[in-house]
Amino acid sequence: MGSPLRIGVIGVGNISAQYFATLPALPGLELVAVADVNAQRAAEVAAEQGVEALTVDELLADDRVDVVLNLTIPAVHAEIGIRSLEAGKHVYGEKPLALTVAEATPMLELARAQGLRVGSAPDTVLGTGIQTVRHALDAGLVGEPVAASVHWSAAGHELWHPAPQFYYQPGGGPLFDMGPYYLTSLVTLFGPVVRVSGVTTRSARERTVAKGASAGAAVPVAVDTHVSALLEHESGVTATVTMSFEVWATRTPLFEVYGTAGTIAVPDPNRFSESVEVYTADAGEWSTLPVAAGYADAARGFGLADMAHAIETKRSHRASGELALHVLEIMEAVLVAGAEHRVVDISSSVERPQPVPLGATPESW
Repeated sequence: MGSPLRIGVIGVGNISAQYFATLPALPGLELVAVADVNAQRAAEVAAEQGVEALTVDELLADDRVDVVLNLTIPAVHAEIGIRSLEAGKHVYGEKPLALTVAEATPMLELARAQGLRVGSAPDTVLGTGIQTVRHALDAGLVGEPVAASVHWSAAGHELWHPAPQFYYQPGGGPLFDMGPYYLTSLVTLFGPVVRVSGVTTRSARERTVAKGASAGAAVPVAVDTHVSALLEHESGVTATVTMSFEVWATRTPLFEVYGTAGTIAVPDPNRFSESVEVYTADAGEWSTLPVAAGYADAARGFGLADMAHAIETKRSHRASGELALHVLEIMEAVLVAGAEHRVVDISSSVERPQPVPLGATPESW
């Protein structure tokens, strides 16, 4: 392997700790600097990581940085992404790719013009959980896939997050926060979506921060907090999707796939390596599948390592900006469908990412 891809992190909030825990063990990557609008926080994290704390402008101008890991809030994902590309740097960001397709499209166009890469979370789909499901489907274990059902719900992020306000602003809500995990998995399993319909709503429940220094502070709600959607894939598979910040408890299955010869219980796509269960018509009972594909022991940052190796070997990376754009358009279309009570066609498309073979490592595949 050649020289490592040198990383500058912009945004060192809650999610950054998961990346910092993984990055030192990932091949082809080297952390060199961090930046944040909170200079004190950036300095503290830099000291912990043994790197330099810079301002955002300094980091973007620093020739030591090859790729910007963009962990800012959704409202500035596109702005930071475009500025990074203009500075000649690759970008890998947290989800969603941007607030809107209109914001995200110029970023991808600029990357293509500059010969640079854009990658985006979630990379959870590269772990052994979702990849084992894909392997089972591709092998015909449950016959031809017909449909899928997704239900993710919680009472609200204000119950655990110390500063949850951004989850209730544009770019947040259950669809934009949790939807990318499930929608990226659906596209990985069944290919692109061609049309959607949906209904959306929000309750009048008052929300306040439950924990931390801001406990008791009001949380204004500017997004719909309960979203139901019907997706039609180009392959003919249909998927029903519910995302909610309104559910205190449920017994609804999280994620299931229905085929002509059986059912797959899909593990939580917000995680990397949970087990996969299957019920086949022949066996007549549930069983746990052996791990059959995916990066073992994966964690946040594997998508960036996969992108680094793809740059070196001149192949497509799996957690791509194009995939994230397609997912973003699906989410945007669901909200439009809910507001206007109509079916919305999806204009973008994307190829299913290449599967991750069993035993693969980011530097070998």
